[in-house]
Amino acid sequence: MSTLGLKLRELRKQAGLSLRKAAMQIDIDVAILSKMERGERKFSKELVLKLAEVYKVNSDKLIIDFLSEKVFYELKDEDFGIEALKVAEKKLKNRKTL
Repeated sequence: MSTLGLKLRELRKQAGLSLRKAAMQIDIDVAILSKMERGERKFSKELVLKLAEVYKVNSDKLIIDFLSEKVFYELKDEDFGIEALKVAEKKLKNRKTL
């Protein structure tokens, strides 16, 4: 199960919403949201933002979790994943100083 999926499931429960009610509010099928919460299907950034709004939570940390999972799944089986991540970090830092 994905960390993001677990976190969003917990936020849904804290908001007092059933899976069905949450899915209806963001206009997706219940089965799809269930699979996302279990880590069997990936979230989109847009969906994470919608869920943050529905659950009435700040989206910043959720987007960070979304992006980190995205990067992890892209690099997890790569021999040079850590090195590539370090290079990408430098590029991101340089981009912000321009």
